[in-house]
Amino acid sequence: MHHKDINQLIPITKIMERIIQSRLIRWLFATGLFSLILLSLLRFIFHFVFHRTGETHLVNSFLLGFRYDARVVCCFLLIVLLLGSFRFFQPFSQKISRRILFFLYYLFAFQVIIFYTFDFAHFAYLKQRLNASILMYAENPKISATMVWESYPVIKILLAWVICLAGFYYAARFLYRSCSTLPGKTTKRNRIASYIISFFVFAVTIYGRIGQFPLRWSDAYRLNSDYKASLALNPFQSFFSSFKFRHSGFDIQKTKQYYGLVATQLGITNLDTATLNFLRVSPVNDSAIASHPNIVLVICESFSAYKSSMWGNPLNTTPFFNDLCNKGIFFRNCFSPAYGTARGIWAILTGIPDVTELRTASRNPNLVDQHSILNDMDGYTKFYFIGGSASWANIRGVLTDNIKDLHLYEQMDYKSPVVDVWGISDKNLFLEANNVLKQQKTPFFAVIQTADNHRPYTIPKEDKMAVKLRSFPKDTLEKYGFESNSELNAYTYMDYTYKTFFEAAENAKYFNNTIFVFVGDHGIRGNAGNMFPKVWTEQGLTCQHTPLLFYAPSMLKPRVEERKVSQIDILPSLARLAGIRVNNTTLGRDIFTNSAFSDSNEISNHTFIFDPDQSLIGLVLGKYYYEYNQRTRKGNMFSLLNNNPLKPDDPDSAFYKKVHDLTLGYYEVSRYLLFNNKKKK
Repeated sequence: MHHKDINQLIPITKIMERIIQSRLIRWLFATGLFSLILLSLLRFIFHFVFHRTGETHLVNSFLLGFRYDARVVCCFLLIVLLLGSFRFFQPFSQKISRRILFFLYYLFAFQVIIFYTFDFAHFAYLKQRLNASILMYAENPKISATMVWESYPVIKILLAWVICLAGFYYAARFLYRSCSTLPGKTTKRNRIASYIISFFVFAVTIYGRIGQFPLRWSDAYRLNSDYKASLALNPFQSFFSSFKFRHSGFDIQKTKQYYGLVATQLGITNLDTATLNFLRVSPVNDSAIASHPNIVLVICESFSAYKSSMWGNPLNTTPFFNDLCNKGIFFRNCFSPAYGTARGIWAILTGIPDVTELRTASRNPNLVDQHSILNDMDGYTKFYFIGGSASWANIRGVLTDNIKDLHLYEQMDYKSPVVDVWGISDKNLFLEANNVLKQQKTPFFAVIQTADNHRPYTIPKEDKMAVKLRSFPKDTLEKYGFESNSELNAYTYMDYTYKTFFEAAENAKYFNNTIFVFVGDHGIRGNAGNMFPKVWTEQGLTCQHTPLLFYAPSMLKPRVEERKVSQIDILPSLARLAGIRVNNTTLGRDIFTNSAFSDSNEISNHTFIFDPDQSLIGLVLGKYYYEYNQRTRKGNMFSLLNNNPLKPDDPDSAFYKKVHDLTLGYYEVSRYLLFNNKKKK
């Protein structure tokens, strides 16, 4: 194609020729327009792929999204403009300068491809735009790479990358040739004027608005819908904005400010603001079990409440576990303090919510040293069984550094074959653990961490016949909280592994003198439909809502508990059940003690949660959920019982203020304890 023909295809260059005499400035505006069209197209594709039924009036989301996209594009254009202000950079007359210009453009194009690829995958799994927390997976590159290989069509994605890069290559050459054929001579005055005007256009666009404050990430949430906010954002904005909240440390003054309020809720009688005392020595009373029972704590991967049978999900994914819940003490309102397996395990073992902003506490060398109630359980042999490698998220360091004489079993310690990135299958993990436990002659405390209810949702061939794989239409799956039949069948397989474990354990001598505890490491964000009030879906409570079961038919009478409890409460509660005197210096409470939930206004019936990706902290309590946005510094109260909006006087202002202060108090005290709950040397 001749240059004249190219010019006829883009009449905009004729207009630009009259207004702007500099060929580089023309190239910047032409490239910027092309890039904006491309990013807008990607936003439409995002909406087409992830659109939520019932969401309307999306014009403001697209308009705000255009401003975020313009900011990203202008950041690139401004770099080239500043480079072009130097006389040595002349890409339309010097070969080396032209190569530099193309390199910068290809680098920008590659970033677009990378960011949007990971963004689409991240949102498909977590329902959140790409954020800086994804960097944690780079610390275990082998495991992360294997999981990606086994979960996603990597070859097709790479092929798509090649095609996209080729498209950017031809687009770059097309735009360059189009601008290079126009007259390039200009006066010095016109050249300076065009650069100054361009600089201000790009700078104002990057700032985002004409006013005191720039366009911010949090502006998307003024759209009053998580989906509308996600639609407006792009991966660059959400990713780089999250870096602002990677604080590591604590505020001693704020900790002291809220200490009294939090300590009172924990039942601490010897308050001491000077030393910030959190010690409670659990009493051993007549109601405690005196047989020194064994304890088996199963940490269940992604055991999300609304996807399971205990809450009446019509797809009936966990019938066996539902039967167990009818025979044990089942807590219907248990929450993980924060989303993520590493954060869940941390909360369970340390009794402190992991409120680190970007990197999990387990990955911070300054936080590894922690006092765990497990070490106060004298006379118990400690075991930890994981199907894969404990090097993931530095879990090995947390376990071995803080649990004395721990027997840690990993994939290389088993006879069973490795089936995927997470090691041996959960069924074989349970059977291998049972083989070890049935040989014990003294009381033991064993943790079994499962993994198969996670991408790539592997079900071994040997188990597929027993599991009886099912298939439902996509609209049926979405209606009841599932994205695919693979995820649904993974839930069914999870239930099957529990059944297999109990069939083996019931034949072992330790069974009748053992307390079995099952808890999810976290839930999964998603649409709970009509199975729960809207607040569970819209405010993301599904992300942290998980079953909690204490099962010991010979020792515990079955009942259902509606109390709001947390993963951090598990170890203190087990100490009470087992009749073990422990020193509790954490935020965990004994949930079997009525005095822990005695306030007449039910404010003590609560649990704290934290969402680092969206900078939210909150309190689930009684019939309310209080959510506080750390970025906007605004709080909102929602009803947990129905979809009706709260009345102006429901709850009253005094109650609201106490809940607000308690929420901030738990956050500040958690930050403090992460650094000040070290084990005794």
